[in-house]
Amino acid sequence: MKFAYRFSNLLGTVYRCGNLNFTCDGNSLISPVGNRVTVFDLKNNKSNTLPLATRYNVKCVGLSPDGRLAIIVDEGGDALLVSLVCRSVLHHFHFKGSVHSVSFSPDGRKFVVTKGNIAQMYHAPGRKREFNAFVLDKTYFGPYDETTCIDWTDDARCFAVGSKDMSTWVFGAERWDNLIYYALGGHKDAIVACFFESSSLDLYTLSQDGALCVWQCDTPPEGLRLKAPTGWRAEVLQGAEAEEEGDEGGEEETTVRGKAAPAAEEQQGKVKYSRLAKYFFNKEGDFNKLTAAAYHKTTHLLVTGFASGVFHLHELPEFNLIHSLSVSDQRIASIAINGSGDWVAFGCSGLGQLLVWEWQSESYVLKQQGHFNSMVALAYSPDGQYLATGSDDGKVKVWNTLSGFCFITFTEHSSGVTGVTFTATGYVIVTSSMDGTVRAFDLHRYRNFRTFTSPRPTQFSCVAVDCSGEVVSAGAQDSFEVFIWSMQTGRLLDVLSGHEGPISGLCFNPVKSVLASASWDRTVRLWDMADSWRTTETLGLTSDALAVTFRPDGAELAVATLNSQITFWDPENAVQTGSIEGRHDLKTGRKELDKITAKHSAKGKAFTTVCYSADGQSVLAGGMSKFVCIYHVKEQILMKKFEISCNLSLDAMEEFLNRRKMTEFGNLALIDQDAGVEDGVAVPLPGVKKGDMSSRHFKPEIRVTSLCFSPTGRCWAAATTEGLLIYSLDTQMLFDPFELDTGVTPVRIRAALRQQDYTRAILMAFRLNERKLLQEALESVPWDEVEVVSSSLPELYVEKVLEFLASSFEVSCHLEFYLIWTQKLLLAHGQKLKARAGKVLPAVQFLQKSIQRHLDDVSRLCDWNRYNIQYALAVSKQRGLKRPSEQPGSDDEADASDDDTLHLLGTQHGDGDGDGHLA
Repeated sequence: MKFAYRFSNLLGTVYRCGNLNFTCDGNSLISPVGNRVTVFDLKNNKSNTLPLATRYNVKCVGLSPDGRLAIIVDEGGDALLVSLVCRSVLHHFHFKGSVHSVSFSPDGRKFVVTKGNIAQMYHAPGRKREFNAFVLDKTYFGPYDETTCIDWTDDARCFAVGSKDMSTWVFGAERWDNLIYYALGGHKDAIVACFFESSSLDLYTLSQDGALCVWQCDTPPEGLRLKAPTGWRAEVLQGAEAEEEGDEGGEEETTVRGKAAPAAEEQQGKVKYSRLAKYFFNKEGDFNKLTAAAYHKTTHLLVTGFASGVFHLHELPEFNLIHSLSVSDQRIASIAINGSGDWVAFGCSGLGQLLVWEWQSESYVLKQQGHFNSMVALAYSPDGQYLATGSDDGKVKVWNTLSGFCFITFTEHSSGVTGVTFTATGYVIVTSSMDGTVRAFDLHRYRNFRTFTSPRPTQFSCVAVDCSGEVVSAGAQDSFEVFIWSMQTGRLLDVLSGHEGPISGLCFNPVKSVLASASWDRTVRLWDMADSWRTTETLGLTSDALAVTFRPDGAELAVATLNSQITFWDPENAVQTGSIEGRHDLKTGRKELDKITAKHSAKGKAFTTVCYSADGQSVLAGGMSKFVCIYHVKEQILMKKFEISCNLSLDAMEEFLNRRKMTEFGNLALIDQDAGVEDGVAVPLPGVKKGDMSSRHFKPEIRVTSLCFSPTGRCWAAATTEGLLIYSLDTQMLFDPFELDTGVTPVRIRAALRQQDYTRAILMAFRLNERKLLQEALESVPWDEVEVVSSSLPELYVEKVLEFLASSFEVSCHLEFYLIWTQKLLLAHGQKLKARAGKVLPAVQFLQKSIQRHLDDVSRLCDWNRYNIQYALAVSKQRGLKRPSEQPGSDDEADASDDDTLHLLGTQHGDGDGDGHLA
């Protein structure tokens, strides 16, 4: 139960590829992130990743009209039917081919899938009691090349399919007599999108070369006639009608259908389309191709995105340009409009950008961008509220763990970031980089206030800050030295030399003034700060040291080495206390171009990052593998192994090679098949190719670059190839009793509460360990008796009460009541808790995190109210100083000042940075 960590959220990546979808209420955005799907709640300022994953990267997502179901299809053609209400997978299905797009009908009864050059219509799951959730209804043929887009009419009678063969096909969802299919031409490039007009069969088609064709249909949707059944279907239908309606009604109906209906049908012809107009967007050469489009039928708003990052807003059918804007320098891969037509979402796969634009006020609702290079370092703040990440792209991002959004990005580094750490206060981030600088960033003013450099240029590979926050150290990769600076003055204090290889890791002892430095020279050196930075001990290793960390109480040291071992040392006596062999637990996958099996390739792999848990009893290790392992330090055994990804779109994931990829000419993985596909470049003849010859496609290798346990002990984070994965304790479906016996039942707990025996009721509730009973027992205690009850609690239960109070602060509105509980508990048991500081520290930090969050929110609100009151007083005072005789227009000016005051009081502040979530 202690290691019941489950995947909780995915940060660091907001969009990869695929299509964006707004929920039916328009307040949330669904974005594909690799082989997962993230839901961004724009109203409540939160992001959450669904606890499911596909085998390959997500290609397209289809959302039902009621917003309850979603069909997620990956690049391999595997589909997941997902319930967005209970956030679980309902059904698995394989479409036996690469699917380009999925779209539900507006009535929710059917959905269409475009695959290859065909379109398949399925019955929507959940409408009928069916054995199979995906029942194929019809298959539509017509296009000669791959299909690209789908759109339905409002009444779900017809749908249109665009293709790369420059044609658009209109199909009937039913067996219409006057419309079976209709092909539309008129374009000179592949169709990007097609849209029906509201309550009409009129159609808009857009092609990749920036052309828009307006098509008018001569038949309204009501003019579509069902085709009369023939053969055995007609006999069965007539027999059923005769039984239901009786003989007389049946004869009349037969007469009407048999004679009058065909006469009316002969007067009407087939459905015909005619092109009314053809418009062209402003082009800037061949490279600026139209890549994505979306149309809002109610407001007649057309949004188009281009390969240069520019998007246009037009009003149809007049094609009036509303405005144009550049949101990125990369191609816009997907566009979505919410139900009200106010917000437009853009996804740029090149840099992993996700933007939500409110076009009427011309402001950003959401502006997020993940690291577009591999994430290499991360660190938790001391209270666990923030996560700082550093990447090879030179950026340092700070993430809010509660909302999942990045609220500030620091771009001062000119090269890759190699190390990130927080100071003890939690308001300063110190980073090291390959550009030869160590920088300190202030989270109050969001600026770089210190830059530490070495006398001669060097590349820093790691960074550490002592527990006081006054001493900063960084290890050099090329000069094999450790540099020490003062945070206050920014001056270089000392240069520690002695290592004979690159410095791979630094860590300060949390309790004593000792610095541990690990190096590739197979040693770990301990430097004493109090004794002129002299080496106190040198720990000899059997292989190169890759990572080093102290236990939270400073009494133990863990070192990861190149031979896949984790060794534990007593830093006081320089004695090795244990070791763990992790080679068999790494289980690295086989790359596509490897010549040896995965079993033998694991011999060269090792753990590259190690961290202790909050209580110091276990250690977390990860490296060039898809697995993260938790080991028990004292027993030196593997407790649990987490598979961080099952995405086969990444390299080094499979254990065996696929023999189908091996040909007589070599491995198919050597062929760069995806070069130029994004620009729509076709290869008509062998050896003939146009486009960007430098564009290449590669599969990133799965690896874990950094691990960090939250100070609260409730979750841990892993910086991986897929992004920043958060694993937290799943307490929702967890039954974890404590010293339970047959006499502890909910009935007896409530009976003790009625008898006002609060202490006994609380003790029994904690032994049963059900959250609702715990909440009921604690909230039944009168506030004036909290002090007596808290002082009578045994010492063993105080830590559990503190953990429950910390978790209750995040969801409960009874802040004052729980604050009284916290104060009385700490006053009554403070001395006893100090004796067990190591074990109680995670619970206290969890409590501090919850209280600090409320403090920040309330203080921000109080500051804003104080500013408003001061402004209102200043305005009224200024008006009182003006005399009406001197100011003939004073009444009008007073009204204007009142309007200004009210307008200012009604405004809200947004984040000043360019990478945050705007209110």
